[in-house]
Amino acid sequence: MREQRMVPEASPDSYYGRPIIKEPTWKTPDVPLYLFLGGLAGASAVLAEGAAVTDRPDLERVARVAAGAGAALGTVALVHDLHRPERFLNMLRVLKPTSPLSVGSWILAPFSGLSAAAAASSVTGRLPRVGRLAGVGATVLGPPLATYTAALLANTAVPAWHEAHRELPFVFAGSGATAAGGFACLFTPLDQAGPARRMLAAGALVELAAAERLTGRLGLVGEPYGQGRPGRLMRTARVLTSVGGTAALVAGRRSRTVSVLAGAACVAASVLTRFGIFEAGMASARDPKYTVEPQRERLRARAAERAGTLGR
Repeated sequence: MREQRMVPEASPDSYYGRPIIKEPTWKTPDVPLYLFLGGLAGASAVLAEGAAVTDRPDLERVARVAAGAGAALGTVALVHDLHRPERFLNMLRVLKPTSPLSVGSWILAPFSGLSAAAAASSVTGRLPRVGRLAGVGATVLGPPLATYTAALLANTAVPAWHEAHRELPFVFAGSGATAAGGFACLFTPLDQAGPARRMLAAGALVELAAAERLTGRLGLVGEPYGQGRPGRLMRTARVLTSVGGTAALVAGRRSRTVSVLAGAACVAASVLTRFGIFEAGMASARDPKYTVEPQRERLRARAAERAGTLGR
């Protein structure tokens, strides 16, 4: 009954015409770019280690640079959103396993150092053993870096993010793999880019499937993903992902031009996906119905369940 008293009767307006939940203070483009760059960096570290194992030095060098540069630029975007660098350092004072932001900070900090060392060694050829060990460490942290931001969003009260907690990690993992494979296709010779094309195509399949399930399962709360500016961003991203993934897999192995265009399309799609998800969440936070209606639906379901129990 407590939840019932807390649900406002006046809808679509909220209390005194104000949103029911507080809109996150995260800013555009800092946070969406951070989401993208983390996915690119994490997946690139995995791709780089695969290239090292299969003796593809050109692909390894491109992926190492992408991992190091992505982590560095992502840190810059995060610090810029925080306004003061010491705020990021303060998050490293204590590790809180229950806080995605704390865990993510402890993933990002060592990953940045390891990926930078691996990239420097790969580019200069110096200290190859140290660089390889650093690359292995970055590879271990890569998947968590690419996906923890999904947990960060889903851990908020923002309806379009919170209700999508099952699908967002798969969307982010697929989008990160698509970006990493696409970026590598831009700068890697065809004879060494096979793993990048396969990562690109696999990431595209995972991302598209998870995004489709997300919008289908959420119902009303999923509306912001298909409406307005977020909807346009998400639709464009789906088209670019589908076209780029198909082109890279079918014709990318034979044509350098196709490989580059497919890679560019997939990198752009990954950027648009992060912006679309971010803006959809903000839109759902501003509109009270995405908070009120799911609460009312839960109340109706509980009432029906109690009525059924009493009628037995």
